[in-house]
Amino acid sequence: MGSGFSKMKKQARAMQAQMDQIRESLKNTEATGTAGNGLVTITLDGEGNMKCITIKPECVTPDDVEGLQDLILAAFADAKSKVEQDQPMKPFM
Repeated sequence: MGSGFSKMKKQARAMQAQMDQIRESLKNTEATGTAGNGLVTITLDGEGNMKCITIKPECVTPDDVEGLQDLILAAFADAKSKVEQDQPMKPFM
């Protein structure tokens, strides 16, 4: 019984090491999403954290704040879906 438990512990440690490697590689991965034909661009890291946002001046008008908000949300959703596509498996967080 002792050797079976020992084997399971070893497998668990190996899986944890794999997960740590995946998490580290995700930190170095980036995905960029755009909206409004490039008016808004958002770059996320592999963990879904925003690294950069670019808003072109021609889409900034005081009369249409809601439109800009929608573009930001759409660009974020686009980048997020790209991050999720690049993940071999979701990390346990």
